[in-house]
Amino acid sequence: MKTKLLLIVSLSFISFSLFAQNAGKAFAITGQDNGNFSWTEIRELDLNTGTVTGNIFESGKTKFSVGSPDNKITSSETSPTESMVAAAAYDKKHEKLFFTPLRIGELRWLDLSAKSADKKFYSYKTMLLNTANLNDEANHITRMTIGSDGNGYAITNDGNHLIRFTTGKKIVITDLGNLVDAESSNGLSVHNKCSSWGGDIVGDVSGNLYLFTASHNVFKINIDTRITSYMGSVKNLSGSFTVNGAAVDNNDNVIISSANTFEGFYKVDLKDLSATKLNTAGKIYNASDLANSNLLFQNQLRNTVGVAELSQKEIIGNDFISIYPNPVIGSEIKILFDKIRPGTYNMQLTDVQGRMITTKQVLINNSKQMEKVQLKTKPASGVYMIKIADADKKVVFADKLIID
Repeated sequence: MKTKLLLIVSLSFISFSLFAQNAGKAFAITGQDNGNFSWTEIRELDLNTGTVTGNIFESGKTKFSVGSPDNKITSSETSPTESMVAAAAYDKKHEKLFFTPLRIGELRWLDLSAKSADKKFYSYKTMLLNTANLNDEANHITRMTIGSDGNGYAITNDGNHLIRFTTGKKIVITDLGNLVDAESSNGLSVHNKCSSWGGDIVGDVSGNLYLFTASHNVFKINIDTRITSYMGSVKNLSGSFTVNGAAVDNNDNVIISSANTFEGFYKVDLKDLSATKLNTAGKIYNASDLANSNLLFQNQLRNTVGVAELSQKEIIGNDFISIYPNPVIGSEIKILFDKIRPGTYNMQLTDVQGRMITTKQVLINNSKQMEKVQLKTKPASGVYMIKIADADKKVVFADKLIID
């Protein structure tokens, strides 16, 4: 019994250590060197100090290829970041670094799992990203992150386009519409060029987004309603420091960077929006964007509901099944079966200890069939596991589901 307990404690410590190491890592879009304002380089960053720990892609130095998801070569550019990048998001589940080049209507990503010597970039073209004048700064996508539902989210400078994109093999891009100013914002609009353009976004475990604008203002965005509430302004920053990158550390702080100064990085406490400068060793780069896999309040959730017990090995992706909303706000879960093999499927919702919450059997015979699951009694807020198995009891889909 003592041996078993010791093993459990050891594995828990290893899991926590791996989490802590990963939580401290971020990707930064930077200039080529100090004093350079061409945001074309991709570097790995220690989020605790702002110190560069590795060069992922260096324009003009790193060998690369750019293809489409069907592996066709799509670009003859000298660099996939040639037109500069101001928005990026790290998808830990699929090991992809997504970004949008300025003035080019494409969603691109770097396959971080590829083992080849040259870097593998991919590009997805859609008319949805080419309907506006891409030379107009208002239409530039400068804010991007991965939300708690596993989807990517991006926002144009003017706030008139909240864009969602899937991250698996099947890329689907949806324009959710314009951001809506909350009445509580007292006239400070998320669409105002002087106060609210630029910056970056991060997500939280409850499915919200937080926009840090270049002018230091912070807004909270409800994805479902698109209502955007002004929270305040970041304190203790110089007037020349524009906020351009944001990422969450492992203590629920937001680390911010500037594309236009070389002051370094700051840590922002969301409780009072006070900023504290990080002590960075070595070269200090400017950074037009930061990206990592952390969500705000994830640390609190891990300590209260045991989210660490749901290991990544339990996640089974399926590009033909989608669960939403995630997080669940009400008492209804929607499951979209898109072009999946017809037949009988069984859904199970369990807590982190494996205890059954509810089950449902569905018969799939149509493409894009939607099934609704009603929770008779809404469980306590926290992290749960939803699994879908076929008639042979083989699990074809499994993922974490957050109930708010």
